[in-house]
Amino acid sequence: MDDRFDRRELLLHLGDILEALHCLARTGRPDAPVAYLAQKENSLQDFAFLRALAPTMTVAEFSACAASAFFLWPKELLETELNRNALASTVQHDLFDGNAEGWSAYVAHIQKKVAWFGTGLLKVKREQMAEPSHDTGSQATPPEVMGEVPRAARRDAPSEKKGWPWPGPESTS
Repeated sequence: MDDRFDRRELLLHLGDILEALHCLARTGRPDAPVAYLAQKENSLQDFAFLRALAPTMTVAEFSACAASAFFLWPKELLETELNRNALASTVQHDLFDGNAEGWSAYVAHIQKKVAWFGTGLLKVKREQMAEPSHDTGSQATPPEVMGEVPRAARRDAPSEKKGWPWPGPESTS
């Protein structure tokens, strides 16, 4: 499957996240709600995804949650096989936990460029909501819930990397 353009779009989105974090930090208002600043600050007008966040999420909370939600993205986007569920589940879990409406808006925003983003998670999340609540300390992490194969089990997978950003066999660079 040729997913290099999807990888590129997700990398560009990660760059937008970092730029938004930078602009939010420059406001010098860590306790201000991100949604409020996204409406008022000119430097944040281009980041439509900020409007999907919970209205009460502060700049400090968003900074911490975004770091947790996206820290795996660079490594995952360079893996030979793209783990779509891992990319989306960390964002869903860390930025949109308890904010189903915001998650839906965020997914719709990303799907304008990457059609498959978050598709497998929406169904699973609805199924999880139907289950009775139980101790969250014993719950599986999002990648485990999504049936991700642990890295140790993927060691037997071919390590040859093809396509962007790796040059093809005909390339001499």
